[in-house]
Amino acid sequence: MEGKRRHVVVVGGGIAGLAAAWHLRQRGEHLRVTVLDGASRVGGKLHATEVAGVTMDAGAEAMLARRPEGRELAELAGLGDELRLPGTIRAGILTRGALRPMPQGHVMGVPSDVLALARSGILSPGGLARVPLDHLLPATRISTDVSVAAYIRARMGGEVVDRLVEPLLGGVYAGRAEWLSLDATMPKIAIAARSERSLLAAAREIAADAPRDAGPVFTTLRRGMGSLPGAVAAASGAEIRTGVTVRELRRTEDGWLLVTGPVPAPEIVEADAVIIAVPAPAASRLLAREVPRAAAELGRIEYASMAIVTLAYPRAAFPRPPSGSGYLVPAVDGRPIKAATFSSVKWPHLTESDPGLVLLRCSIGRIGEEALLQRDDAELVALAMAEMAEVMGVRGLPRDSRVTRWGGSLPQYEVGHLDRVARIRASAADQPGLALCGAAYDGLGIPACVATARTAAARILDHLDPAREWQNSTDSLTKG
Repeated sequence: MEGKRRHVVVVGGGIAGLAAAWHLRQRGEHLRVTVLDGASRVGGKLHATEVAGVTMDAGAEAMLARRPEGRELAELAGLGDELRLPGTIRAGILTRGALRPMPQGHVMGVPSDVLALARSGILSPGGLARVPLDHLLPATRISTDVSVAAYIRARMGGEVVDRLVEPLLGGVYAGRAEWLSLDATMPKIAIAARSERSLLAAAREIAADAPRDAGPVFTTLRRGMGSLPGAVAAASGAEIRTGVTVRELRRTEDGWLLVTGPVPAPEIVEADAVIIAVPAPAASRLLAREVPRAAAELGRIEYASMAIVTLAYPRAAFPRPPSGSGYLVPAVDGRPIKAATFSSVKWPHLTESDPGLVLLRCSIGRIGEEALLQRDDAELVALAMAEMAEVMGVRGLPRDSRVTRWGGSLPQYEVGHLDRVARIRASAADQPGLALCGAAYDGLGIPACVATARTAAARILDHLDPAREWQNSTDSLTKG
């Protein structure tokens, strides 16, 4: 890019915003890039602190390894040697009074093997008998998006929804199957729903098509996923400004003005282009003036809150060492803990320096459970300790504990979410030099957020240098 050095402002210093800054700087080396974030640190929900002397994630603890975007970003940020694989990903379901293994071959909780489902003991005899009736039922016709619960209940019955599918969705979205979009949260099942009569047969095909040699499903970093944001920020070469809240976004003839700082003493930041990488409610407020249609749609995306209680016990507190990566809990069982992760089993590197330590995390809170999350930290720790005493037979007090609250942190992909995102993007596309990215759109995981960041950065680069897209096409044809 010749001439004037163009300025791009990224609003939001979570992993999506930082990844967008990295892509902007790598592909537009003459750009000036500034990241603005209202918090005291970058990273958003990626954050790690010490528990019993061990650095542990307080937010997301892993990323999908089979999607390349997150792993590649870590490597490009200089953390390739820090990547670690899980010791196990074998998880269970705590339901009907016992800790039971997840049935083999399930697809996001949808069973593909009735015998494996029967061996798990997760369903009652009546619930189990209902599942194979899917083969005999007429097709469930779906022409538009429906809720996860509506479709799967019609095919396999309510127990599959309540005791298998919803716990997995609750672990990812802290949401309810009654409201979550089939198209957005279970796309492979949604495709099958439109082309196959039997869900059981479709799940069997999906499970059979899953690659057997694709390597581990998840990966993390030695110092936690919380170490990724700082590394990406440093590698980007962008100017990072924390403690700066953007209050208003205005269109100008040549670009954008961002109003920051306190109301009595506002600071104006000028930009040639802007990437909005904040949660949907904040994005809605920023776009209300210039892109009201996108703002209205963003304002309709609901968010769930949750808390994570991290406990560190001496190994002697367990009558038997925990095995497996942890367990999920169906909402129908009415327990305050929705999931437990045996972190030191799942990630053995955490206790390499102290093998006598057992580290675990308990997740609390689904959408609609705000009253539970209003309890103070001591009460939440007590709930987690009681859970471990009842389920794992743990005796005595933990060496250390930590409570991390994530208020309004998990976007709910409700029925119609994909159409809503398409409308948001169509409205934003009418504004030159504006792009959006983050967890509100195409997925909550780190790789999905990084993918939206890359797309947003490409849109901005194409706006700032219209010849670039043509040049890239020419280069690909020349090399082909």
